[in-house]
Amino acid sequence: MRRGTRYGALLGPLLAGGATPDLVTRAARGLGLPERGRYAVVVLGTPVPDAAVAEGPDVDGARWWWGGAEGSPGGAESPGGAESPGGAEGRGGAREVAVVLLGPAGPARAAARLRELGAGPGGVSPVVGSLAELGAARRLAGTALLTCDPGSREIVRLDERLPAALLVSRPELSTRLLAEVFGPLLTLVPAERSLLVETLEAWLECGGSVGRAAARLGCHRNTVFNRLRRLERLTARSLSRPRELVDLVLALDVLRLSSAPAGPGGGG
Repeated sequence: MRRGTRYGALLGPLLAGGATPDLVTRAARGLGLPERGRYAVVVLGTPVPDAAVAEGPDVDGARWWWGGAEGSPGGAESPGGAESPGGAEGRGGAREVAVVLLGPAGPARAAARLRELGAGPGGVSPVVGSLAELGAARRLAGTALLTCDPGSREIVRLDERLPAALLVSRPELSTRLLAEVFGPLLTLVPAERSLLVETLEAWLECGGSVGRAAARLGCHRNTVFNRLRRLERLTARSLSRPRELVDLVLALDVLRLSSAPAGPGGGG
């Protein structure tokens, strides 16, 4: 893993996208990288840990090049306003960016290594096949970063967060979705709203089992059932109708990711 102004100068044009073939060739030579290979880009929302910047490949054989800090890579506004909704700390500030020539285990291992080192929040792009595609990979990694829970230290791969990535990529539609689906819910006092949201999250995480959700929440199953029925009445959507359930799940993601106050009652 390497870092420094030389690497940043060579990686910068590639990560910006639209690099000419001769620029790609010069960067490949200067960095000692093949023009074609299995690459991913990592974008961190906090400074990279010192342990992550070391010479030589990691245990998977992956090779890392840290290009230093740059501006916000996602470019998306949040459903609630002007800032991105993800869990990236220091929102609107610098991001740490790395190019990874992947080993056999692929991007999953790269994400796991960053978690082991205590990095995060961070986003990892899908695999691309050449240095010329690093610009697109950087944008996708930045979008993945925006799907991290606020305040978290998550390292997430874009392919694990595609629905949420769609939401953060179209903030104006996300804002409309939240208002349309959860509008009445957002008028409740924070304690009531949190209780219904927590119950819905538990029910979803338990695969739609009221009994298991009740055990997780430490309450009677009838309590869970009653809360869910109230949620259905407030949103005018049924948990038993797949298309309406999709609306509720996506609105829940917007609410989770939003850094703006969630309605008249206060924080989201």
